[in-house]
Amino acid sequence: MRCRVQELRFKEVVNICDGLRLGFVCDVIVNTATGQVLAIVVPGRCKVLGLFLREDDYVIPWECIRKIGDDMILVEISGEYRRERRPKRPLW
Repeated sequence: MRCRVQELRFKEVVNICDGLRLGFVCDVIVNTATGQVLAIVVPGRCKVLGLFLREDDYVIPWECIRKIGDDMILVEISGEYRRERRPKRPLW
């Protein structure tokens, strides 16, 4: 199945191992030399009323993706999720 990277941003990610709904894809990691997608990134959950703090993002390797549907991506991740801290951006 072919789809554009932009279309991935509107799909919800669900882990088939534990049924956890991880969220929606916010970014994609691509090897610029080959154009190959290496991983998808799902933002971490909000903390403290969802205003300022977030958990680290989920980074899901492309090999863990089992099915890409019309509105959902099924992934298979057993054990701990790999997380990365989002770089801080200046306020202005």
